[in-house]
Amino acid sequence: MLGYLHFTNSAWIADARMGRFWTLHLAIGISTIAHVILVASAAPGVIVKKDSAFAAFIIGLICLCVGTGFFKANVSPLLADQNEDRRMRVETLASGEKVIIDPAVTNTRIFLYFYFAINLGSLAGQIAMVYVEKYVGFWVAFLIPTGMFLLAPVVLWSQKKNYRLQPPTGSLLQKFMQMFFYARKRSKGFFKIDWDVVRPSRIAIAERPSWMTYDDAWVDEVRRGLMACKVFLFLPVFFLAYNQMTGNLTIQAGTMELHGVPNDIIQNLNPISIVIMIPLIDHLLYPGLRKIGVAFTPIKRMTTGFFIASLSMVASAVMQHYIYKMSPCGDHANGNIVVDGVEELCPPAPINVWAQCLPYILIGFAEIFANVTSYEYAYSKAPENMKSLVMSVNLFMSAISAAIGEAFTPLSDDPLLVWNYTTVACIAFVGGVVFWFCFRHLDSDEDKWNMLKKSEYIGQNQPGLGKDADEEP
Repeated sequence: MLGYLHFTNSAWIADARMGRFWTLHLAIGISTIAHVILVASAAPGVIVKKDSAFAAFIIGLICLCVGTGFFKANVSPLLADQNEDRRMRVETLASGEKVIIDPAVTNTRIFLYFYFAINLGSLAGQIAMVYVEKYVGFWVAFLIPTGMFLLAPVVLWSQKKNYRLQPPTGSLLQKFMQMFFYARKRSKGFFKIDWDVVRPSRIAIAERPSWMTYDDAWVDEVRRGLMACKVFLFLPVFFLAYNQMTGNLTIQAGTMELHGVPNDIIQNLNPISIVIMIPLIDHLLYPGLRKIGVAFTPIKRMTTGFFIASLSMVASAVMQHYIYKMSPCGDHANGNIVVDGVEELCPPAPINVWAQCLPYILIGFAEIFANVTSYEYAYSKAPENMKSLVMSVNLFMSAISAAIGEAFTPLSDDPLLVWNYTTVACIAFVGGVVFWFCFRHLDSDEDKWNMLKKSEYIGQNQPGLGKDADEEP
């Protein structure tokens, strides 16, 4: 959760001070230090000293969270920055065929394969490191990722000349807040803001506040970014279902017949399904829907993600029901049993652990529609000079979900696990329904919001304002 709480700070640093490229280098530096500390904490001579090893491990973990905060809020916007198209255009191919180049479709593909790469790395790392940790030791399991991580700056530097880099623009948070409260004060009604009152073209030059140095187009971009942030407020509901995968479902696997497979290996069915499904969705599903005239907009995709997440929890609840039904310990499958006067761990239910495939595959499918689309939505709807910041708001929803998830702790133990999954399934389903009815109106306006006139407002050192004229204290 610490990494997610740090996203907003790291996004501000990238947008305002360092730029995304250099902020990523800062993230790599901090994360490298974290990896070195983790390797040291697990070294054979250190790990036997439990207190010292644990203290070093916690320090390394905190450093890694900070590095992650700098990294995650900026890597996907930097990737999407390489798409130079901002508006649809017609291009004539060498064959003479005319095609429409749609930057929204390009962004969809960019974020799909960004998520593909994340899960490919996750898959390779998690499967290999589980066995390395089991048969060699934790220090090697930390050392190998450290070596791989050191390749990141080499890749970045070798390709720097080919990147399209956005310069930092100075702090815009204060200007945004001034504009927001100026509009709020002059709007009629509490729940509706009249954005026209903060358009410079509507205010005489002599009457404009000194901070009103932006143009009308930036007002529209900010309005669009706030609209995206409202959409993100529903994401904690989705992540309630997603987070079951890393906790309760792993425990559930431990109550089934493993046949020599570590129970935390099973969760790799999730990245496996994502790696398989993303190319199919990109090359078959999305083009097929476009061909038959179905506009599978971001709002529709995210709604679909909510419903599939709900189905994954239904599958988990059914699985848990049969575990309780077939376990020698009944509805206390995670407990102990007395055999010949000796208390032992309860034997697993006679169900093969691979029966857990369905929940993991479904949640992977849901991620592609809900989570990946939210990244795309954050980038495409944010103002040009606040993309990392809006992305950080999107990522911060995971921290909120983790906090909300603590309320479900009483349900996360025998004999209430069926109720846990059922409750989360109902919440995800209702959340999807409410999400659709709240934001379905954005479907018809999707192209309008994507085709907004680009603002010429940069921020710090705005041409025509003089050096540092737009710098905020």
